[in-house]
Amino acid sequence: MPERQLNPQNTMTMDVETHEIEPVRKSIRVRADAARAFRIFTEEMDSWWPRTHHIGNSPMKRVVVEGRPMGAIYTEQEDGTNCPWGSVLTWEPPHLFVMAWQIRPDWQYEPDLSKCSEVEVRFTPADDGTTLVELEHRGLTRHGVGCAKMREQVNSEGGWGALLGIFAGKVGGAA
Repeated sequence: MPERQLNPQNTMTMDVETHEIEPVRKSIRVRADAARAFRIFTEEMDSWWPRTHHIGNSPMKRVVVEGRPMGAIYTEQEDGTNCPWGSVLTWEPPHLFVMAWQIRPDWQYEPDLSKCSEVEVRFTPADDGTTLVELEHRGLTRHGVGCAKMREQVNSEGGWGALLGIFAGKVGGAA
């Protein structure tokens, strides 16, 4: 049932949807063992993350993932600044990586973790030496107003599916 909130413009009440938005789920099988896939996805993210995908105020130089729980995820910018955009929530090499997506729907940094969605990436080895990489971007309603647009963008042609394809190319190709 929708939550009732006061509308400040005319003091009437309006309905606010409180249902969860469906998570974005993407997967790809890569030609690498789980340890290599995990390492390249996390510790070597800079080797495959597109330079166009950042929220800094100047061109991006590189992506840094501090590999530990509550480690920072940020970009170093050409103007010498660091631009945070995530935090490591779970670090379990070589099988599980979870990060807080600290980017608001207006593509600015969100420091409050309670207002951030999560990106979980699982690395499941197969008997043939490949690894199934499964990504789930969930909790998008925590972003508040604009959360549906955020979901649409991370699920778009240039979103998580494309990023997994670029990652697979760096690892050694999709299987």
